[in-house]
Amino acid sequence: MSDFPASAARSTWNASDWHDALVVEAYAETPTARTIQMRPPASTALPPLPGLVAGQHIDVRLTAPDGYTAVRSYSLASAAPGGLLEITVEELDDGEVSPYLVRGLDVGDRLEIRGPIGGWFVWREEEPAPVHLIAGGSGIVPLMAMIRAHEAAAHPAPFRLLYSVRSPEMVYYRAELEELTRVSPRFDLDWVYTRRAPSGWPHAPGRLDVTRLAASVQPLGNDALTFVCGATPFVEFVADALVRAGRDPARIRTERYGGADGGTDGGAEGAA
Repeated sequence: MSDFPASAARSTWNASDWHDALVVEAYAETPTARTIQMRPPASTALPPLPGLVAGQHIDVRLTAPDGYTAVRSYSLASAAPGGLLEITVEELDDGEVSPYLVRGLDVGDRLEIRGPIGGWFVWREEEPAPVHLIAGGSGIVPLMAMIRAHEAAAHPAPFRLLYSVRSPEMVYYRAELEELTRVSPRFDLDWVYTRRAPSGWPHAPGRLDVTRLAASVQPLGNDALTFVCGATPFVEFVADALVRAGRDPARIRTERYGGADGGTDGGAEGAA
């Protein structure tokens, strides 16, 4: 594995510029998604990556031998300034970038990245309110950064995650989430399986509906700050249902991906 030259280590980090990042680990998260960990050229000469807040994303740029470039944005699952940058990429059938990141990229390769980017869909330690996180499929990624930041800070506010997925094998970060549920007094987790549930699961598979949503969000009360991330139909369904139930729209933050067909979402009743 090669490392960065000394000249790179001496450079400064600007979030709007492109930088090399070294891939230090990559592993399958699900049959169609891969977690990639990168190290920016911090080495020992640069300060921690500036401005990194849980919920932000980075841009990744690939350049073909003929000079053609493609840029895609990926949420960070990591939120530790100065630590490894982690993304989890879902392979899209018609994707230009994701097939390479999921099946072609090797440890030791370098990626061009830019960021961190974003200041709205983020959780900061200064936030005192309880937090409800609602993820559809791969929408868990930025929420995982918030969960990790919350646990790292031993923040006293309760966190609760509602995670909607198609089937057990499509769950991201399962072992870590289940361990947090077991050991952390500040974290709770609800599952919704939309197509196939584990053997013996108490609920039949089905899309997230108003009843399940209300049961999950009620324990944290109306003052909770809510983050919703997933495919567009899933996010629109959840946000509309919360507002109809009397939640303050100003306390609901959303991030969506994909088109109106739902993309890789875990599924939601009321989807277009």
